[in-house]
Amino acid sequence: MVVDQVSEADIDRLFQAFSDATRRDIVRKVTGAQYSVSGLATHYAMSFAAVQKHVAVLERASLIIKERRGREQLVGANHEGLRRARRLLDEYEAIWRQRAARIADILSEEPEKEPS
Repeated sequence: MVVDQVSEADIDRLFQAFSDATRRDIVRKVTGAQYSVSGLATHYAMSFAAVQKHVAVLERASLIIKERRGREQLVGANHEGLRRARRLLDEYEAIWRQRAARIADILSEEPEKEPS
């Protein structure tokens, strides 16, 4: 299982990265094309510095890669990091579905009759 192979700190970074709508949108944008950090900043009603902080959170979670080209930093998707996140989330989904099925089984059991 991937869950067993990922550290708690890595899992925390991943969930922190996905917990914010702006960061999720940045990931969506950079999976289709590379953007400079300043180019990304034009899409959001926040400061350049705030966008840089979002990019840093995503980079720590290994969801994006920054690459310096001249004076610009280009941001692109880290496809391996995204695949790893997908596998991890798929495994959590399987765990939660199994637990929900077990709860449904328990709730559907006939109650034991009390002795008369």
